[in-house]
Amino acid sequence: MRTLSEGDILFILLAVRWTLLLSLIAFLGGAVGGLAVALARTGEIRALRLLARGYITVFQGTPLLMQLFLAFFVPSIFGINVDPWTAAALGLSLHASAFLGEIWRGSIETVPHGQTEAATALGLRYWPRMALVVVPQAVRIAIPPTIGFLVQLIKATSLASIIGFVELTRAAQIINNATFRPFTLFGLVALVYFVICWPLSAYSRRIERKLTLASR
Repeated sequence: MRTLSEGDILFILLAVRWTLLLSLIAFLGGAVGGLAVALARTGEIRALRLLARGYITVFQGTPLLMQLFLAFFVPSIFGINVDPWTAAALGLSLHASAFLGEIWRGSIETVPHGQTEAATALGLRYWPRMALVVVPQAVRIAIPPTIGFLVQLIKATSLASIIGFVELTRAAQIINNATFRPFTLFGLVALVYFVICWPLSAYSRRIERKLTLASR
């Protein structure tokens, strides 16, 4: 056991960039997959609706930790070596796509049905109707819960430490193993997560209040 140094603190703080980068990649990957899931869930093809519902059920009904393990170990069964970075990005993206898909599906279905009927009466088919009428209105509704989920996703990146990805939490574990200063180190980690997540949570609540007032 050695003394905690400034270099150790710097090592932990520099690991924040990997937490943020992983969160960004997972959110963007989840946004692409989530949009596909939401459109499939609200689409006119029954098979796609059932497939999307099954996808959501699986990823919302199983622990994220297990999903990360599978993303890391399953490819090796087929002779594909996956590094912790790729596995973490893949697992979190699939996880995010299920939750964002359900959030956005709810937002789409919140748009008054009369809007869809009016667009249909004007001769718009499904895709133009969604792109020009429904989705633009759903976006405003979806902003607060989407930001709220982003906060949860940032905190969920800490689970990537279990497969060896060195983000904020894993960096603190490494230093703690050498210095045995858990209260100081994990207190610092908690503070960093709070500094990242609290402004996003506050912004989400602010947007939600504005939308509530606008709808009255």
